[in-house]
Amino acid sequence: MPRTLAPGWRTRGAVGHDGDDSDLADGTGVVIASISGTVEALSPTSAVVDVGGVGILVWCTPATLAGLRVGERAKLSTTLVVRETELTLYGFADADERDVFEILQGAAGVGPRLAQAVLGVHSPDAVRRAVAAEDLAALTKVPGIGRKGAQRIVLDLRDKIGPPGAPVPAPRGAAAAAAAVAELRLGGPAEQVRDALVGLGYSAREAQDAVLAAGAAAGADAGDAGGAGVMGDAGAAVDPAALLRASLAILRPR
Repeated sequence: MPRTLAPGWRTRGAVGHDGDDSDLADGTGVVIASISGTVEALSPTSAVVDVGGVGILVWCTPATLAGLRVGERAKLSTTLVVRETELTLYGFADADERDVFEILQGAAGVGPRLAQAVLGVHSPDAVRRAVAAEDLAALTKVPGIGRKGAQRIVLDLRDKIGPPGAPVPAPRGAAAAAAAVAELRLGGPAEQVRDALVGLGYSAREAQDAVLAAGAAAGADAGDAGGAGVMGDAGAAVDPAALLRASLAILRPR
C-alpha cells in the first residue's frame, strides 16, 4: 500500500518503511513540503517544475494546473507518496487542499490518485460539507466512487475532516473545467476526444468537463496500481480510445 508522508513547513526527516522514527532522529529521509520554480511543461494531470535545474514531475488537479503558466514561476504545497519502487509528488494550490488530500486517504479504499480525483471535482470545503451532510450524491459525482465507497468515506472521515470553514460555492463543474482546458491549451488526442464528444451531441462544456474528469480519475483506476492512466505523464502520449471511453462513462447516467 502507498504511504503518504505528512509534509512539514520545512524539509524534515521522514518516517521509515519499518514504521519507526529513527529516520526523524538522524535527519535522513526527506519530505518535500513545497516546491518553487519555473513551470516547464503542463499536461491535463501534471506539471513539470524546474527546481534548481532539475525538472520535477508533480501530479495536480485541473484547478491547480489552471493557475500555472509555462515559463512562469510557481509555488506549490506538496505531499510525497512513497511506494516500494517509486516516489510520487502531488502538488496543491494551498496547504488546505493538501491537508484534505491526506485526510481522504484515511478512508478505506481511497489511495492518492482517488483522493486527487475527489479534489478535481470538489473544493476542500465542498468535501467537508459532503461528509458532514452525508451527501452521497455529491461524493459519487467523483469518477471511481460508487455508493458504497461514498458511504465508507463518510463513515471513516466524519470525525476527522472537520466542518467547512465557510459557505461553499457550487462544486467545480463544467465552467471550471472549461476554464482549465483553455488555460492548459489542450491539444492533440485530448482535444480530439473533446471534439468527438461534441460531435456526439454533448455540449462543449459537458465535453470539456468529462475530458478533465477522466484525466483526473485516470490514476484512480490505474495509477494506484502502478499504471500511468489514460492521460499518461506530462508530455507522454495520450491513448485517445481509452480517454474517450472514460469520458463517455462519466457523461452517461450511472
